[in-house]
Amino acid sequence: MNTRQPLNPTLAEVGEREAINLIAAHAPSPRNGDDAAVLEHDAPNSQTVVSTDMLVQNRHFRLDWSTPAEIGKKAITQNFADVEAMGARPKAALLALSVPAHTRVQFVAELARGIGERVVEYGAELVGGDITDGDAVVISVTAVGQLGGSLPELCLDRARPGQHVVASGEIGASAAGLALLQRFGRDNIPEEFAPLVQSHCAAKVPPGRGFVARSAGVSSMTDNSDGLIVDTRNIARRSNVSINLFSDAIAPSELLYAAAELLQADPWEWVLQGGEDHTLIGTTTSAAPTGYRVIGRVDHRSEGEVLIDGKTPLFDGGWSSFATST
Repeated sequence: MNTRQPLNPTLAEVGEREAINLIAAHAPSPRNGDDAAVLEHDAPNSQTVVSTDMLVQNRHFRLDWSTPAEIGKKAITQNFADVEAMGARPKAALLALSVPAHTRVQFVAELARGIGERVVEYGAELVGGDITDGDAVVISVTAVGQLGGSLPELCLDRARPGQHVVASGEIGASAAGLALLQRFGRDNIPEEFAPLVQSHCAAKVPPGRGFVARSAGVSSMTDNSDGLIVDTRNIARRSNVSINLFSDAIAPSELLYAAAELLQADPWEWVLQGGEDHTLIGTTTSAAPTGYRVIGRVDHRSEGEVLIDGKTPLFDGGWSSFATST
C-alpha cells in the first residue's frame, strides 16, 4: 500500500494544524503559538494603533493575475499603509484565511512567504490568526502599530488653510496596471509595463514614511486606497476645508502615458480616481518631509471641495466596495 504524501497535497489532505504550521514556518514569530499574542511597548508614552482590511478573490485579486506571494504582500501593504497613515510604526499582523479545502498546500506556503517577506520589511511580525474552509480565497489582516511620544496622531480632521498638501509614492500606477491586466492578462503584457503591473499586484509603501511625516510636523494624513480625489476629499470634508491640487505635481508619468496610448485610455483617470497605490497624502505648514513632495495647497474653509488648479476635476470617482467587480 502506497502511503507517500503527494508532492503538493491539498489542505484537506494535510489538515488545519499542518496548514497553520506551514504559515508559521514562512512567517515565523516567537509570539505566535499561544491563545493570543502579547506585544510589549517599546517606549513610554506610547499608544497602540489597530486596523483591519480584507481581500476577496475575484474582487480584490485574481489568481490568474497575481502569484500567491504577491497577494500576501498586497494584503500586508494595504493594512500597514493605514497604520503608517496615522504616523505609527507597524509592529504586528494577524491573518484570518478562508480557502477551499481543495487548495494546494503550495499556494498557502507561497502566500505565507509573501506575507513573511513584507512584514519583515517593516520590522514587524505575523503573530497569529485563523484558517478555515470556504468557497473562495478570503484574506483578512489585522494590523497593529505603535505610536510613541507626545505628538498627536495624524487624523483626517486636522488640515488647516494655508498648509501644503504633500504626498509620498506613485499615483495612478496601480490603476494602470489593472487596466493592462484586464486587457491582456498577466502573460501578454509588454515587459516595459511590468512596474505598473507590480504596482497593482503587490504595491509597496516604504516603511517609516508615516513616522517621518509625523515627526516633521504633518498634521493630517490618509493613504490613496480608493482614489486620489476621493481620499483627498475625505481630509477636506473632515477638516471643513477646500483643497487645491496642482496638475503639474500629479501629472501622469511617461510610463502612464505610454500605457494609455496602448490602451487608448486617459491616464488622468488613473491618477485621479484609480486608487490602490497606497500613496501617503498629508498636510503640513512646514516644508515637505524627506520622501515627500508638495502636490497642492489647503485653501479656505469650505464643505470639502477638492479642485485641480482651481477647477473641478475631470474625474472624481473612486473605488466602491459594492460596485461591479473587476
